[in-house]
Amino acid sequence: MTPNKTVRILSVLVFFAGLSLPARSAGLLFEKGEYAARRQNFLDKIPDGAAVLFGVRAGTPYGNFQNNDFIYFTGVEVPKAVLVMDGTRKECILFFTWSERAARGEGVDPAIVRDPKGMTGIDRVLPYEQFSPYLMGLASRVPVLYASFKPEEIIRESSVEKFSELFNDMTLDAWDGRLTRELQFVKLLRERFPQAAVKDSTELIRDLRKIKSSAEVEMMRRAGRIGAKAHIELMKSCRPGLYEYELSSLFEHVCKANGAMGLAFETIISSAENHAFIHYCRHDRLLKDGDFLVVDAGPDFGYYDADISVSFPANGKFTPRQREIYEACNEVSKACLGLYRPGVTAYEVGGKVREILKAKGYDFSKDVFAKLRFFKEGGLTHSVGLAVHDAAGRDFAPDEPFRAGMVFASDVFAVYEAENLGVRVENTVLITGSGCENLTPGIPREIPEIEALMRKKGLVQILKENGIDLPGL
Repeated sequence: MTPNKTVRILSVLVFFAGLSLPARSAGLLFEKGEYAARRQNFLDKIPDGAAVLFGVRAGTPYGNFQNNDFIYFTGVEVPKAVLVMDGTRKECILFFTWSERAARGEGVDPAIVRDPKGMTGIDRVLPYEQFSPYLMGLASRVPVLYASFKPEEIIRESSVEKFSELFNDMTLDAWDGRLTRELQFVKLLRERFPQAAVKDSTELIRDLRKIKSSAEVEMMRRAGRIGAKAHIELMKSCRPGLYEYELSSLFEHVCKANGAMGLAFETIISSAENHAFIHYCRHDRLLKDGDFLVVDAGPDFGYYDADISVSFPANGKFTPRQREIYEACNEVSKACLGLYRPGVTAYEVGGKVREILKAKGYDFSKDVFAKLRFFKEGGLTHSVGLAVHDAAGRDFAPDEPFRAGMVFASDVFAVYEAENLGVRVENTVLITGSGCENLTPGIPREIPEIEALMRKKGLVQILKENGIDLPGL
């Protein structure tokens, strides 16, 4: 390879690291005052008792990442830790036992072992071995013990969805019957401390997580920029003759090259007969000329997620039918983004969107509008944050007024199963003090923009032209 070729290729690869931060950096993600404010907000909700919150257990499916509730209140990635938040005394106690060597081995700042109180700002830090005797004393003096009744939620998970799966596949299984770990803890609390009421803290925590702070919003902006960058590169590189797994691998590469810890969820790519299955993620089709793709994917950056969907033809040129259904979805999406603001509901947005499109001359008797999902709900599907289906215990309702700090997926899509067609336009949106902000900007959404982008060479083509024979490229 010539020196000039090497320079060109290195320049391309360096470009993809333009937004990068370490996937797991030393110290806490935010200033410790951010976590202190969250704990105080929760303490104010439980003046009659104390809450017990468990950290992640060892051996999670996605490495030693902390679960979302524990990271939300502490910023601490130490496994097998416990946080007690005592609303009667307005204090918090962190329990864990870990060595500096173990911390270094997991990429966690060893200061958590040397000076845990100074690093976290938590009132007291005690060895994990003292948790059980402490809990016995706590239960003898507080009238209410709060614990999460839902399973822990780690990267790529939603606790409510996880609970439904575990409850049906484990608890209700005639050949199993076990409780979840969380419900087993609740059972033991009630058996061992009958004098105390045991209440679910899930919704109290989800209510706090539902409204994002300015620090959280900035983290989600970065996630959104990374996700947009990855989608743009995927679209540029798409050509008939590539496999879907090549595109999914490229998306993940760009996300991680820009500092993402991983993906918010398994990348979804629907094409041809798979459009009927909106969460299809086998990545097993060889793309053909005439195929139309829906790609639903986003990164996890510093535990915070972005949720983005794009739709485009594999060959970079829309057919008249593809154009018709795409334009309808995109018009609805754009109208929604112009209407989101505090105080209005998704239902109200949906009604006004219909008025806007009628004024533009769109015919609602056409099948594209009959099949368009989430139209009347104003594009609202689910909240986004530490989980891609965030705060799912009591998720956004279409008749709930928007409040500043809410972040959600604005997702407009339609599926035409008989035609092997589907379209999806999805952004992650923040409600601001006076309107909204698209946290996933920069993605070409207009048809001329998409076609112009796809005429450019992507990373796949650049590497191939320079003789780089990477597996799958």
